Amino acid sequence: MGSSSASGLNPQIDPNLVLKSSLSASAVKAPVRVPSPARMGFDGKSQPKIVEGERGYVLEDVPHLTDYLPDLPTHPNPLQDNPAYSVVKQYFVNVDDTVAQKIVVHKSSPRGTHFRRSGPRQKVYFESDEVHACIVTCGGLCPGLNTVIREIVCGLHHMYGVNSVLGIQGGYKGFYARNTINLTPKSVNDIHKRGGTILGTSRGGHDTAKIVDSIEDRGINQVYIIGGDGTQKGASVIYEEIERRGLKVAVAGIPKTIDNDIAVIDKSFGFDSAVEEAQRAINAAHVEAESVENGVGVVKLMGRYSGFIAMYATLASRDVDCCLIPESPFYLEGHGGLFEYMEKRLKEQGHMVLVVAEGAGQDLIAESLRSMSVEDPSGNKLLLDVGLWLSEKIRVDLANFPIVAVSFCKKTEDANPTYMIRAIPSNASDNVYCTLLAHSAIHGAMAGYTGFTTGPVNGRHAYIPFHRITETQNKVVITDRMWARLLSSTNQPSFLNSHIIEESKKEEESPPTQLLDGENCMENGVVDASLPEL
Repeated sequence: MGSSSASGLNPQIDPNLVLKSSLSASAVKAPVRVPSPARMGFDGKSQPKIVEGERGYVLEDVPHLTDYLPDLPTHPNPLQDNPAYSVVKQYFVNVDDTVAQKIVVHKSSPRGTHFRRSGPRQKVYFESDEVHACIVTCGGLCPGLNTVIREIVCGLHHMYGVNSVLGIQGGYKGFYARNTINLTPKSVNDIHKRGGTILGTSRGGHDTAKIVDSIEDRGINQVYIIGGDGTQKGASVIYEEIERRGLKVAVAGIPKTIDNDIAVIDKSFGFDSAVEEAQRAINAAHVEAESVENGVGVVKLMGRYSGFIAMYATLASRDVDCCLIPESPFYLEGHGGLFEYMEKRLKEQGHMVLVVAEGAGQDLIAESLRSMSVEDPSGNKLLLDVGLWLSEKIRVDLANFPIVAVSFCKKTEDANPTYMIRAIPSNASDNVYCTLLAHSAIHGAMAGYTGFTTGPVNGRHAYIPFHRITETQNKVVITDRMWARLLSSTNQPSFLNSHIIEESKKEEESPPTQLLDGENCMENGVVDASLPEL
């Protein structure tokens, strides 16, 4: 059996202190841990826990139970006796291992920001029979939710011998509504073949005091929270309240968003499945459009603030003539506008397919309809139907152009595959990815880490502080090469004047979720599913 170079460590030593000692003593500053107003409200931000090293090395660390419960005992990790892991060359990750946020650097660049590498530790802070875990899913649906639930339950059982796992039903409000079900490997065995979430979900319903009261009353000591940035903000506040009360409870987040707008991580689970299903909808619209004279297929896809699904589905399809996303403003009339381009394409090929993300053109719709801003229970702005609006504008306004009347391939309401895409089971790629996310979260919670979310950074899974993934959103960079590839593929105009382009370049000079020269972390759209640490 193998072990890491950390195998000789004193089991009582705080892993945070081990990491500090491994860096240059003269260059290291003590970790910062400052109480925050986050405990007082949902929108608070906890202070970062920073370890600095030489040559510009910065570790944005995550909290640990020993930060406020310093005398916790440790126990040998049960994985060392697990026959499934007997062939693994290295059981445990080194406590010094970190993952760099930027992978493309110059030879003179500082080492930059790092996150703690995920994976099993040699010592754990929970014994198997004392663990009482719970899982909750919040927000909208996304392919892979059931897979994550399944893998948390099975991972806890098969890797760590945990037999007590509760499913919280109906999102955050399920904590204090006392809606729970017992989850076992047998009961979740086939749920990954279904879409949606067996636990149910909801938006809003977050009452920190009631949630933590329920956690304390039920004796829960590991909380796995699956949801988007709003959900992770709620998880951060729950962690802060748990710390304030001095409870031995690990809070682990698993980021979920079908739009892929979670910052820092390479991509979110369910994204591959969504793109694959969206491509099918585009292909169907293309068949319909080319079957009639001057046929136009309008396909509205998810993308409230980020157009990743629309962009990648367009690139995958190769049948799209124009893709409109929230990050790239467009206009309808005049030289270089959408209508002029549509007239040109219809003259050239007699049909066209237009893909539009749901958040695109909202300013144009609001201006024409003089609408008011309304929010859903999660605080998200309720969007106006750009698909319906754009279809009607094309039908009416494009009639003024000297072409044959436009024929729409199907009813506007039929050209919205959003719910079809959200509700499907995850594909093979996402199933593997969901497994890695679930196992990452389990290993972190068992090792005593808390107040973190997990995800791949440059292909390596890491533990990321809540505030780092909720302070900003990942968006398509319209001055990036990936967007240029789309424009080249569709031959559509950029709809941008030189002033807008220059302003975009200035805004994206050093974005926190981008690599050197603006290259997005998920440029290749691939997460390595064979990572050795898990």
